Amino acid sequence: MALADRISTLLTVVRSAEAEIGALLAEIECRGVMELFGYRSVARLFEHLADVPKSAAETVVKRARSLHPGHHLDSPPAVAPATAAAAAEGRLSNPMIDTIVGALTQIPPEHREDAEQHLLTFADEAGHKQVAALGARIIAHLDPDGPEPDTTEPAIPNRELSLRRKRTGIWELHGRFDDETGSRASTLLDALAERRTTDEGGDHRSPQERYGDAFSDAIDLALNAPTLPMQAGERAHVMVALHLNDLKSAVGQATLGDTGTITAAEARIHACDSMIIPAVLGEKNEPLNLGRLRRLISAGLRRALYLRDRGCAFPGCHRPPRHCQGHHIRHWAEGGPTDLDNLVLMCAHHHRLLHRSGWEVRIATDGLPEFLPPAFLDKRRKPRRNNLHQPLPFAA
Repeated sequence: MALADRISTLLTVVRSAEAEIGALLAEIECRGVMELFGYRSVARLFEHLADVPKSAAETVVKRARSLHPGHHLDSPPAVAPATAAAAAEGRLSNPMIDTIVGALTQIPPEHREDAEQHLLTFADEAGHKQVAALGARIIAHLDPDGPEPDTTEPAIPNRELSLRRKRTGIWELHGRFDDETGSRASTLLDALAERRTTDEGGDHRSPQERYGDAFSDAIDLALNAPTLPMQAGERAHVMVALHLNDLKSAVGQATLGDTGTITAAEARIHACDSMIIPAVLGEKNEPLNLGRLRRLISAGLRRALYLRDRGCAFPGCHRPPRHCQGHHIRHWAEGGPTDLDNLVLMCAHHHRLLHRSGWEVRIATDGLPEFLPPAFLDKRRKPRRNNLHQPLPFAA
């Protein structure tokens, strides 16, 4: 603990010193670097002073210009003056500063002050990626129409895809796509494969694992789409068969579709809220209960869940409602009711995490979900909430 505290103290000192260096560079540029030191640019001066590459020096100077105003009448105002003050106190890392400045440059000047204060307040509790997500929300709020759509006619697509199951139960995917389809697929998977920096810790998945999980999430999104075509008069679904004792104990295996298998623990996760229909079997393999899609979460109840949680309720997660499933706090297999007080909206990753880890969720007295971290993360197990989905404090 003492070693970590010492690192935190030193980081504050380092960040404060970097902020002061930036302020000095901005001052030199205002006074005239040629007149003072004979250099053509402040970046070139800092490159030699700090013995850093030209690109690194230019980044430092660009950051300083954004935080500090010029002294001349025709000098542009600072983009983020309040951020400069917070940086001087050693509260902000350089990535966090760049994230805030990057968001503010896309916001009209008349809204920047309010937006900057909101971003700084959130930066005290969240990482720079979460602050970037909040900045994107503010930008979308102030410019809901976005850029003009491209009306150019697309080229005739060239697409091929094959999907086959091996005897090991692993599925292999091969395909070729035109540039438009490939770009759209890349954009979708890039968005879904971002590293997760929520309250359960860092993301240690390899790039291949992250993109594999992203592909699985994309399939969930497609299966949940209301316009998905019908098959034999029903929505597309997969049947899972498992024994009652295995369902209750989460030990054993379940049959997935025609030939596949998954663990009983995984079947419990899917049974909460998915396009998988659980068929519970007795000792003689007789059907005891054939579950229904969505585990009885009606359309009206789902809308209420969307309005309350506004996205994945896990602390720090930015996934919107369409990426989420309804989790039964008390599992339906144990008699848990399917009502708002026993449901919480969660993305697939955090849904699995909750089933497999020491995290717990409950509905607080104000009717909102809160999460208790495992003891190894917080000995006091102080409840945490996700504030990312709350309404913005100011209007356009």
